[in-house]
This record gives sequence, C-alpha cells and structure tokens, in this order.
Amino acid sequence: MIKSMTAFGRAKHESELKDITIEIKSVNSRFFDCNVKLPRAYIFLEERIKEYVKQFVTRAKVDVFVTVDNHTAGVGNVGIDRAYAESYIAALNTLATEFSLRNDISVMSVARNQDIFTFNKDEEDLEAEWQTFREVLDEALAGYTAMREREGECAERDIKAKIELVRTYADEVEAISREDTVGYRDKLEARIRAIIGEVDVEIDENRLLTECAIWADKIAIDEELVRLRSHFGAFYEIAASSEPSGRKLDFLMQELNRETNTIGSKCNNAKIARIVVNMKGELEKIREQVQNIE
Repeated sequence: MIKSMTAFGRAKHESELKDITIEIKSVNSRFFDCNVKLPRAYIFLEERIKEYVKQFVTRAKVDVFVTVDNHTAGVGNVGIDRAYAESYIAALNTLATEFSLRNDISVMSVARNQDIFTFNKDEEDLEAEWQTFREVLDEALAGYTAMREREGECAERDIKAKIELVRTYADEVEAISREDTVGYRDKLEARIRAIIGEVDVEIDENRLLTECAIWADKIAIDEELVRLRSHFGAFYEIAASSEPSGRKLDFLMQELNRETNTIGSKCNNAKIARIVVNMKGELEKIREQVQNIE
C-alpha cells in the first residue's frame, strides 16, 4: 500500500486532572526524523514518544506537539535549576545595564522562563503518565495514518493513470520505430549503391547488407521498450506490496527515465522525438508524486 509522507493528526483527552492535546504533522524527508515539543514538566516522555511514533513511520520529518493543561498540582516535585537561574538573572541585569533599560526583574517575570524549574516524579508516576499520554497518542496516530493512506490512494491513482499514458506513448513509439528502421535500412542501402555507382566500384552484396543491418540495429529500440514495459509491471508489484515503497519507486523512476532518454537519443525521427518529450513530461510528474511517498 502506498502511503503519503505528508499528513496531520490530532487528538485531545480531557479529565479532572488535566487536558492533553497531541498534534502530529509530517513532511517529506529522505529519512525518519522526529521532533517532539513537550512542556518541560513532561520532557521525560520525549524519547518514548519518538520510539513509539517510529513504529508507524519509516520515512518522513515528523513533528509532534504536546500541550497539557493541568487542573491540579500533580505535575511532580518542582525544584529550581540554580545554576541556570543565576546565569539567566545575570543576563537580564546585564541587558538592563548595557541598554539603559528599566530594571523590572521580579519573581514572576523570571518564572515565565520555565527552564529554571526542574520536575521530579516517582517511577510509578512516570509509567502511569506514559500510559495516559499513549492513549491520546494512539488516537492522534490513527487519524494521522488514515490521512497518509488517503493521500497515498490519491497519489497511486494519479501515478497509475500517468503510467498507462506513458505505456500508450511507448506503443506509439514502437509502431513508428518499426517502420522507421526498415525505411532507414532501405534508404541507407540506396544511398550506398548510388555512391558506389558514381565511382564504378563492384558491390559486395553480402557486405552491403551486413553494414546496412548493423546501422539499422543501432537505431532499433526493441530492448529499451522491453525494459520499459518490464518497469511498468514492476511499478504495479511495488504498489501492491505492504512494505514502504517510496525508495523503490524512486529508483524505478530513474530506470524509466534512463530507458526513455536512450530511446530519444537512438531515434532520428521527429514524430518519435515529440512523443519522447511527452513521455518525459509525464515521468517528471510521476517523479514529483513519488517524492511524497513513504
């Protein structure tokens, strides 16, 4: 199943103790990168949330935003990071002195910087907190995953339509190429006979036919078309797989572009050149879609 790397999910849990809101959003990335934004009192959950999200996402830049509105004082034992507080207050005093500002430093103004506080919880409290947060995280992830799947289905339909269009173009190229190859061989033979006739040299028929066949083979694109169609089939196999398919499809697009470019370089036919331009245009659109697939 194709899944998008771009999605959003949100969940909120309300209780007598606290309200918890978790939002998850992600964008394209070559690797898995998760950033969790938590209130300082719950920073101990950061790594657990990252590892949990990693079970659902293999590739994307994921941001998880957690907000907590406590209705009681049950956040744990509150302490002060004395070294940080001293440095912070010293910096505020320096700011007031050097810039001739009114020094209105107070307890409440300093307390607005929550980094000066430390929060401690018992081990059993930590586990209980995680269980509560995980329930909300599960709900947010469910919505997030559903959106990824919906976006993936839309992308898959669009890519399949474009693949079939490229397949149609390939069929047109094949039909023109067959006629072009035979015509090229005949024209080449006629041209060689005319040149040799001008200098009155005896023609070696076998050698002439061999050379014409060699040159005709150089512009033949049968092998490229076979590989191109093989890649079309590979796309459907990858799309049907339950494994993440983004990297495989990205590699497949490189192969499709390579075969298309080879076809364009081997054929000296204006009709084929125009069709190849159309093929490359559709493949570029597919490549852009693939960049958003996990």
